[in-house]
Amino acid sequence: MPIVKWGEAIQTELSEGWSRVIDHDLRGEIDGHTWTVDFPVYIDCTYQQGNYGEEGVARHGYAVDAPFIETPRQARKYYSRRFGIESTYRLSERSIAMTTTQNPAVRFLYVLISFLLQNAWRYLHWEYVASPRQGARRLWSWRFDEFLGMVRRAAETALAVRRAVPANKPPDDRFER
Repeated sequence: MPIVKWGEAIQTELSEGWSRVIDHDLRGEIDGHTWTVDFPVYIDCTYQQGNYGEEGVARHGYAVDAPFIETPRQARKYYSRRFGIESTYRLSERSIAMTTTQNPAVRFLYVLISFLLQNAWRYLHWEYVASPRQGARRLWSWRFDEFLGMVRRAAETALAVRRAVPANKPPDDRFER
């Protein structure tokens, strides 16, 4: 998980040096007993090279307790994949249909529809909203909530039941013979 720069010790570690692994400890007191937790922190340094309006070196710290992660770069790459998964689940909470059913098949169907909506939004955003340029495309702002509103309005329009005879008019006499 990523390290938040709250404590003085971790702020100092994340403000100097190069990519490295350090041992960090957290101390706390609960019910008069002092607890200490020691864990490794992988600090990965990358050059910003003017990206995002920043210059110099960016340092990112990750608390890692996985035997398959051996270097700070591996920690950053692994977390970037994790971040994509977490973002997908956060977006799915906005688009999933609410239900009280206990049927797992119905719940699974709603989750699948939510993921399909996300993929449709990403595809449309990339193909039709983003403008091509040298290097990568420029992604213009088009929020997922706006897309959901468009889909909702289109569904309401497509599924709306229109009556040929308004409800407040009496029925036609032609059919009463």
